Amino acid sequence: MDRIALIHEWFTAIAGSERVVEQVCGLYASAEIYTVFADPASVAQTDWLRGRQIHTSFIQGLPRAAKSYRSYLPLMPLAVEQFDLSAYDLVISSNHAVAKGVLTGPDQLHISYVHSPIRYAWDLQHQYLRESGLDQGAKGWIAKWLLHKMRIWDYRTAAGVDHFVANSAFIARRIRKVYGRNADVIYPPVDVAAFTKHEQKDTYYLAASRLVPYKKMDLIVETFSAMPEQRLLVVGDGPDMAKIRAKAGPNIELLGFQPKAALCDLMQRARAFVFAAEEDFGITPVEAQACGTPVIAFGKGGALETVVPPGRADTPATGLFFDVQTPESLSEAVRQFAAARDRFEPQACRMNAERFSNERFRSEFSAYVAERMARHRAGERESHTAASGAIAAR
Repeated sequence: MDRIALIHEWFTAIAGSERVVEQVCGLYASAEIYTVFADPASVAQTDWLRGRQIHTSFIQGLPRAAKSYRSYLPLMPLAVEQFDLSAYDLVISSNHAVAKGVLTGPDQLHISYVHSPIRYAWDLQHQYLRESGLDQGAKGWIAKWLLHKMRIWDYRTAAGVDHFVANSAFIARRIRKVYGRNADVIYPPVDVAAFTKHEQKDTYYLAASRLVPYKKMDLIVETFSAMPEQRLLVVGDGPDMAKIRAKAGPNIELLGFQPKAALCDLMQRARAFVFAAEEDFGITPVEAQACGTPVIAFGKGGALETVVPPGRADTPATGLFFDVQTPESLSEAVRQFAAARDRFEPQACRMNAERFSNERFRSEFSAYVAERMARHRAGERESHTAASGAIAAR
């Protein structure tokens, strides 16, 4: 039986990338897990992690790592390089920062499932520096130098990956741009079964996300504040709450964090789900469609692959896009949706969401790994035969 190592950057909260790891763990029960940092409380509260052997890096023991593990990003390349994976036949990395940088040998197969290359070190660097207040000054220059060094390391370590798998065609293009490598696309798992279709819709629109700058929740609130005839409910909490509250008109309700059951109920009854971020994939628009709710989304990134706009032959529409992240563009999309909302059928939304189920991910990923492992074994045999023949001919 092949020995398998699974590497993920950190376990502090269960979000989209951790859901991928959860499904991979279900496929390979004997896989050993490596991570830069694991929050003990999060691990203890997560059924599929509890009781599994988890190897952490030296960062686990550094001062204030529990609260400030991200501040140790400059040390994380060194941390993942310290993992001794020489005993494993197959290495699977779940990567959005440094996981793919683990060291492997020529007889090992390394498959990297990439949620994104390091966003803040590559094409989103300038946005990240602005939003962090690091676009100027001495601290800014230090941050820029560190990100420069991170890019060099990130590019170099791509050579250690045998096969890249991207979570969307959008990320596959980013991988090609950054690393000069092709990537196969396997969409991440969405727990579609946890959401049920609801035919009857209320009059409100719904937006749900962490309130952080790149999610553009302030754009959604600003847009609806200028459309008092439309009702908007906002679910989520985060550092942008004060800014968003200041922009919210009387037609907008800020509900803060909501448990999954409450969010599901809100999604089921919403007239439409509004999504303004440029995401690598974007799970919440798929969850909304699983509830039979259409989506109004920014027309870039993963949403282009998960939402079906009007006009596609033989494919019912499940939402529509706006082209620019401005109130004018989004408000026009809302008006277009309101004028034609009867054409977005709950059943069509549900069927589209089922393309991204947990079961589909497990089937595709396990078949992909098995096929790549078989090719790897065949290549090893051919190399061994060729080497034996060369020695015999001397």
